[in-house]
This record gives sequence, structure tokens and C-alpha cells, in this order.
Amino acid sequence: MVIHRREFIKTTATGAVTMAMTPAFNHLLAAPASAVELNPDRPPHRFIFIRKSNGNLPQQFALPSFSAEQAKKDKEKQAFEVDLDKHELPQWLGALDGFKDRMTILHGVSMSVSGGGHYSYSGCMGAFKAGRNVLSNIKRATIDFELAKLFPSPFGHVEMSLAVPHGREIRTGIVSGYSAPAAQQRNYCYADPMTAYNELFKSVTNPDAVASDNALLDYLHQKESRRLNGLRGGERLKIDNQVNSLKSTRDRNAKVAGLATRINKHLPGLDPIHAGGGQNATLPQKQAAFTDVIVGALAAGLTNVVTYTIDDLGTKIASLPENQEKTTIHAVGHGGGDPGGRAAFMRNVIKTHHIKQVQTLVTKLMAIPEGTGTLFDNTTIIYLPETGAGHHSPDTEAPMIVMSGKNSKLDLAGRFIRLPFHGTEGHKTLSNWYTTLLNAYGNPIEHYGDQDLTMQRKGLKQTGAIEQFLA
Repeated sequence: MVIHRREFIKTTATGAVTMAMTPAFNHLLAAPASAVELNPDRPPHRFIFIRKSNGNLPQQFALPSFSAEQAKKDKEKQAFEVDLDKHELPQWLGALDGFKDRMTILHGVSMSVSGGGHYSYSGCMGAFKAGRNVLSNIKRATIDFELAKLFPSPFGHVEMSLAVPHGREIRTGIVSGYSAPAAQQRNYCYADPMTAYNELFKSVTNPDAVASDNALLDYLHQKESRRLNGLRGGERLKIDNQVNSLKSTRDRNAKVAGLATRINKHLPGLDPIHAGGGQNATLPQKQAAFTDVIVGALAAGLTNVVTYTIDDLGTKIASLPENQEKTTIHAVGHGGGDPGGRAAFMRNVIKTHHIKQVQTLVTKLMAIPEGTGTLFDNTTIIYLPETGAGHHSPDTEAPMIVMSGKNSKLDLAGRFIRLPFHGTEGHKTLSNWYTTLLNAYGNPIEHYGDQDLTMQRKGLKQTGAIEQFLA
């Protein structure tokens, strides 16, 4: 479902109230204003989750300069680690060669708790099996929403997506997302860069629209407040929630207005090709535009947590210049039909374009001063597959790249780290990884996410954070 926000909010008063009371949409539009604290003396930590499709083949993450012993351990999936500054990176990771000291190639974390297959939907962010992502399968708030609670901002968590689910037409506007603000709730997200730009930065790009929205919100707040008179029980609670949601959105607008100078300073410049959903923009152009929007939103203080689905199996890759055969991501996952290794080549091409965006994020964030350092010093970027180690499976490992700023509370930068393999003593699951993030940044939760059935069956410990990563 595509929702063009201004058209929807203008349709009827009932429609506007419905939107404002929808928890997922409320998170897209605004965090509760009372939770927003902008403290320049104590910069927040920021997180960027970049989700990719088709899995990550473990052999494509091996370092070409491994010794024979290290290569043997890697092939046999034995636990070990090496310093990246003593090794060459795979060619597709070359754009990050100058940032080895802030980089981690993290191996051995399994995704069996969320499952493999074509898609994991909300599962890879919430450490549960989402099935077809019906609401009843969404067990909890996803990790990005949990982290956003620790570092409040006017917009709270922001989700962006270049996914084209189940081969549908390219999506634009505001659409259903994959993150979740709570159990049995689905987030909404921005499906094209211009929509994200227009919504996030409109306090300075279109103040008349904000004033119009505020007038409508004020009217609806008064109207719904009057309805509280004489109501009791569940009906009163329902209307009270609507009133609070309307006030929250209105207060958010006021908070964002106070950031006008900062927003103007970091306002990204989008190419006109992205207007109207950017139907004529190439995939690299869309990826680059989303990257610029992400940097602008973080630098302006609008959000501290972004989740970006950079592709899924339906995302069109015909516009990648290296894709001479005009293959698809799904076909690449099945071998591409080319016995000459074209599928492996295209896998690396796709990842190379992704990593160029990671490089841009790191470079631009490093160029923005914050405190005695830079914005990147207080940022963590996690590039992860949504389904594990391949197109369908296995989900017993899920190689990922982590870029950590200097003020990271995790002790893992500058290393290739392979943890014990799935089903063995000391193995760590996606749930352990997310528990580690939460524990490191202020939520002492004992365990986040589901438990792994294989580890459970073998009686192996699997709860808690990855202690060796806690600085």
C-alpha cells in the first residue's frame, strides 16, 4: 500500500486521526516530544543498518592474504581472528581500504533464529521468524526501534527502502516497511529518496506545508479533546490515545522548527531526476541519493537510527553498468544461468555498489565536526544480509561488515573475527549480537530475541551479550 502523506492527511478529519493514532505511522512522523533531548555536550550514538538480499557467501568475505593455516581455519569454520591492517581486503571491499582501523568483518553469527529463505521480512531485525510477515508473527520491537529509544530524536527511528516485494512494480511514496515499533505492528518507510527528503526536511523546504499540517492538527486535537467529555473505559482510552498522538506530532513539528539552522546547514541536494518518485533514476543514483538523505538527517539531528533496505530480490539491477546481461538479483541467487562464474561476479558487483555507499557515509560523516571529533566518531554502520549465507540458505552463518566510530562502546574494530560455528560451544546467534548492542549502549536486557533450537537441543549456553565485544 502506498500512502502519500499530505493527500491522506487532507482527505478527512477521521483519516487524519486514524493516521496519527497508528503507532507505526506515529513513529515514522515523530517520536514523543517529551523524550527528545538534544544535548550538544553529550552527542548521541547513531546507528545505520543496511539490509541486503540474497545472503552473503562466506567465501567472498575471506581475506586473500590469509596464511595457509588461516585459510584452513576459515574454510573449516573454526574460530579465529586477525588484524585487518596486516591483510588485503577482498576486491569488492576495496572502497573501505582506507578505513580498516574502523572496520570489522564479522563471521560466525548465525541467523537461524530469524530463518533463511528468500526473505526474512521483519525477522532479521527482530531475531524471530516472521514467516510471511503477517502482523501476528511480529513478536517484538525490532532492534533499530529499541536503539532509537536509547537515543531519542524528533523523528525517532527512520526507515528507507529500495525493496520491490514479490516482483511488484517499483514503489514510491510512503509504504509498508520491515521494522516494527512493537509486537504485531508494522512500520512504514520511505520508498524513494525524494519522498524521504520532502518529509524529513520540509520544515525548511516547505514551511507552508508544515503550517498547514499544524493548523489541521490543532483543529483535530481540539475536536478529539472535546469528545473525551462523558466518555469512560475503553472508549475514553482510545480517544485519549488519539489526542496524545496528535499532540505528539504537533510538538514534534515545533521541535524540528527549532532545528532550522542546523537543518539548513546539512540540507542534502537531490538531483531533479528523483522528482515524482524518480522513475527514471538508475539504481546507483537512487542509492547515492538515499545516502545523502541519511547523512543530512543524522547531521541535522532529526534521527539517530536509520534502517535502509538497499535491495531485495525484486530490486531492479538492470541499470548497473556492469550488468551487461541484464540479469536479476533473484537469478544471480540461483547461479545466473552462466557456467562461467557470472553469478559470483554479479554478487561482487552488487556488493561493490553497496560498499561505495558505506564509504560515502563514512567519508561524509567524518567531514562533519562534532564535539572534539566528528559525527562518525559517534556512529555505527552495520551492513548485513537479511537471510544468512546464501540465496535460500544456510542461515547458520551471516557474514556482515561493521564500521565503528572512535567512540564506539564495542571492542571489535580493525579485525576479521570468526566466532565458533553454529551448534558448537561458544557460538553466538543474531539474538546475542543484538543483545550486545543493547547492553553496550544502555539497555541491560538479559537477552533480546528468540533462542536457537539447535543450541537449545544440545544444551549449549546461548543467552546474553557477546562479552568479548563489550569495551
